[in-house]
Amino acid sequence: MADQHQKRIAIIGAGISGLLACKYALSKGFQPTVFESQNGVGGVWRRTLSTTKLQNSKPTFQFSDFPWPDSVTVEFPTHNQVLDYLQAYADRFQLAQHIKFNAKVVGIDYRGVAEEEMEGWHLWGGNGEGFGCRGGRWEVEVAGTGSSESEVYEADFVVLCLGKFSDVPNFPQFASGQGPEAFQGKVIHSMEYSDLEAEEARNLVKGKRVTVVGFRKTALDIAMECSETNGKENPCRVLYRTERWSFPDWFPPLPYLCFTRFAELLIHKPGEGVFLSILATLLSPIRWAVSRLVESVVKSKHPLAKHGMIPKQSFLQDFSTCLLAKLPEKFYDRVEEGSIVLTKARNFTFCKEGIKVEDDQPPLETDLVILATGFKGGKKVKDIFGSKFFRRSETGGLPLYRQCIHPRIPQLAVLGYSESLSNLFTSEMRSRWLMELLDGKFKLPAIKEMEDDAAKWDGYFKCYGDEYSDRASISAIHIWHNDQLCKDMGWKPRRKHGLWAELFEPYGPMDYVCP
Repeated sequence: MADQHQKRIAIIGAGISGLLACKYALSKGFQPTVFESQNGVGGVWRRTLSTTKLQNSKPTFQFSDFPWPDSVTVEFPTHNQVLDYLQAYADRFQLAQHIKFNAKVVGIDYRGVAEEEMEGWHLWGGNGEGFGCRGGRWEVEVAGTGSSESEVYEADFVVLCLGKFSDVPNFPQFASGQGPEAFQGKVIHSMEYSDLEAEEARNLVKGKRVTVVGFRKTALDIAMECSETNGKENPCRVLYRTERWSFPDWFPPLPYLCFTRFAELLIHKPGEGVFLSILATLLSPIRWAVSRLVESVVKSKHPLAKHGMIPKQSFLQDFSTCLLAKLPEKFYDRVEEGSIVLTKARNFTFCKEGIKVEDDQPPLETDLVILATGFKGGKKVKDIFGSKFFRRSETGGLPLYRQCIHPRIPQLAVLGYSESLSNLFTSEMRSRWLMELLDGKFKLPAIKEMEDDAAKWDGYFKCYGDEYSDRASISAIHIWHNDQLCKDMGWKPRRKHGLWAELFEPYGPMDYVCP
């Protein structure tokens, strides 16, 4: 294995997944280089609102071998505390010396095996091993920040840690004359707002009638900041399409209801056997009861009915599609006092005075519109690779970015792209799995077997995600997902001591400290 350990691994992004991939690559003796477009580690945490807090509780959002410091006593750390924690992790494992900052990857191309030969492979890479059978290489084109010149680096393996909540904003599409160009005010994306310093953000919204489009975490946080600045004199309007279940800080039973093996027994899982399938069917009334219990608790704590905010879909559906958000403290107090106004609209257009939600209704007058409408993570990946790596999705296959390993393109892995309420936890397990693969501890199965498995997961997403299946995550079955990774790596999947703990205690990062 000595020659293999001289392999060069290019890691794109120095966010959570990039740091983990670098750390575990070093632990196996590989030579990683991380390319980061910003001037520091942290990824999306470097470009977020100053008031943002972690949505996960601290114990569920930590590295398995690097606990939070005792100085962080709050259950939901602040944006700055998260950044400090990530920087401390990078310092502890001396990762910075392997990171090229202000280095934006603008193109990646594969040199080696001809596409025609790949089409004949029945194993990934030709032999099911991490580096493939033919020793091809990737060429990574990198441009420095503010420079028109680029440099090309060669790598034996590429790990994408780009994330999906940054860089390429998603702007709603409008008919001609009904978009932002028809509006006399200003329209920005939440990404632009997040880039502002706290004082700049306050000055931007101060004294203005602000409309925030969206109802997920970023939209709610921006609305709270606007309401703090302008109060009832210029209330912030939140324009949303669908009511969502939002949970508060004070809901400690949630992990025991959703993040245990017993909770996963209530759900049909991809690749489950006959016994587990029958069990999930028999226990479905309990799943329904748990969902209703959570909904009842949330409704008892917040005036959802009063403001028409009771979602039509179940808590379980929002949970399975990762469309939950932690509600900012005193959010509905701001709604009650009138400094935040909630307005539902399936569609909207712009006009000179502001926003039109219905043709026969007067426009919603506004001065500033902030679009908290998400990002186009898929486009970010496609822009780097070009079209030839996406032919399979055009002919019915799953898109490249929905898979951890592409079934035919060798020496490439995608980490940090799935939606999950425990993204650090998920990224660490995948990083460890990937480096065990590259270290030769196991081989990948046949491409057909991997495609069949991917189809089973896609079926799960469609079953529990319904119309939002494209957003479905592994949150509801993350233990099942980790079990598969553990089996591949030769680890024991059952990590607890005793049957009661195994069934009813939540699983977290510290359960996977050692193999």
